[in-house]
Amino acid sequence: MRVAIAQIRPRLGRVDENLALHEKMIRSAQEQEVDLIVFPELSLTGYNLLDLTYEVARDPFSPDIQSLVNTAGEMDVVFGFVESTPEHNLYNSAVYVSNQQLNTLHRKIYLPTYGMFDEARYFGRGDRIHSFPTRFGAMGLLICEDMWHASTSYILAQDGAQMIIVLSNSPGRGLNEEGLDAQDTWYSIMKNQALLHGSYILFANRVGTEDGVTFFGGSAVMNPHGVIEKTGALFKEELLIVDIDFEKVKRARYQMPMLRDENRDLTIRELQRIQRKYTGEGIWR
Repeated sequence: MRVAIAQIRPRLGRVDENLALHEKMIRSAQEQEVDLIVFPELSLTGYNLLDLTYEVARDPFSPDIQSLVNTAGEMDVVFGFVESTPEHNLYNSAVYVSNQQLNTLHRKIYLPTYGMFDEARYFGRGDRIHSFPTRFGAMGLLICEDMWHASTSYILAQDGAQMIIVLSNSPGRGLNEEGLDAQDTWYSIMKNQALLHGSYILFANRVGTEDGVTFFGGSAVMNPHGVIEKTGALFKEELLIVDIDFEKVKRARYQMPMLRDENRDLTIRELQRIQRKYTGEGIWR
């Protein structure tokens, strides 16, 4: 399986220009016989939308998104956008498209409201984490902050995902001798989760600057052994292409059978106990 991560610089609020950029990257990936191309979080709109959020929102079956889907042809594609629902709710969403059909949609669950972030003011929260079948194997989608919660990748792995795709708009912070603190933190989280679950992790992070905030790029492919197979450049647009070998998932899970040995009944029981404690129905034991 050949994967491309499109580390792009979306234009804030310019869906038309971003669609053209997506189509350009898709055509380039097609020339290199890519099977799956992944774009960053909110790749069709840019991030710091504020009052533009409603204006750029789309139904996933809108004509301009369908035009992008048709451009992909036989190649699978993942991209991010502001989703508008019939109930007039807005979500920070990502879709996986295969054979010009919507395979699955993920709505961002954990909306940061600290520092520069104020997502909960504009978006509703997603309420589902699930794996989904593809022609390559079972996968899962997460959006940025979702990955920082250990429960999300745990659930996806328990649900059968062999690959976790993470779309991100992560700003660059904390310059050190080897790079950025933000980049080091992301790679540490992904290495930990890849090792624990024996899963590939694809990290698609954008570049560019919005309102003084610079996104660092550094997209990466982490294999099931916790080894980075390839990384994107810092602060530059790039099409990162990597060949994926799912045999590594088999070997990793054989060598470290964490999934096999996981006690789901215990986990569920203890979480239910904790939930009762926090809702006042139980006592501390």
